[in-house]
Amino acid sequence: MAAGFKTAEPLEYHRSFLKENCRPDGRELVEFRTTTLNIGSISTAEGSALVKIGNTTVICGIKMELANPSVEAPNKGYIVPNVDLPPLCSSGFRPGAPGEQAQAASQFMADIIESSEVVKTEDLCIERGKLCWVLYCDLMCLDYDGNLLDTCTIALLAALKNAQLPEVTVNAETSLPEVDLKKRKPLQIHRHPVASSFCVFDNSILIVDPTGEEERLSTAQLTVVTDEDGRLCSVHKPGGTSLSGERLQECISRAQVRHREIRKLIDKVAQSVTSGK
Repeated sequence: MAAGFKTAEPLEYHRSFLKENCRPDGRELVEFRTTTLNIGSISTAEGSALVKIGNTTVICGIKMELANPSVEAPNKGYIVPNVDLPPLCSSGFRPGAPGEQAQAASQFMADIIESSEVVKTEDLCIERGKLCWVLYCDLMCLDYDGNLLDTCTIALLAALKNAQLPEVTVNAETSLPEVDLKKRKPLQIHRHPVASSFCVFDNSILIVDPTGEEERLSTAQLTVVTDEDGRLCSVHKPGGTSLSGERLQECISRAQVRHREIRKLIDKVAQSVTSGK
């Protein structure tokens, strides 16, 4: 009976839970799903991480390449994030060129990297105007059940913390770069941005960490990105109903608490990886 009601009237089905201040999966309105993290899972990448929030699963691999800095920024390298939503992660995605959601997610990741200065691109310059590193951060969703942006942000941050730059010297005679893969140093992480996503139901009820179905039924979505100092790095709200200042402050406060939880998780897993070596 409940399954039939859920299929025929999904919004009413969710409302019947929300008015009791809970959700169909048993969570409270401001409760995140279980979050798990695995660091260094891709041996062929320079840095990697696999993150699960509920069923939503994202793997991030970082590859590095040498390149010439741009004329406009001769003392900076590049960080290029790319989010891939293949058909294997959900029946809602089609093969072919990246869809609108994948493009928006890639842009969101690029904006976070820039606004938070998680890694300063100056640190990626080897020789001004001549040589720099490009970090390709590929984020692939293996299973999609809502809240893609939070999952991608944690995966990117953990993979960057896991990444190591090989030592590079420029040969004085040939002017060619020489890479020493045996000598590596970790990337310097300046900030730790963490995203927290929310949905609004019926223009008034606020929930955190929405599932795919909750996203589809909501009247607005919002993602708040904060760093370890509680600083607001970004607020992403793709349309939908407006939020009051009070509601927005509520979201920021919850995001700051979430940040501490995720930072603790990343540090704990990173430490176990280091001590396990």
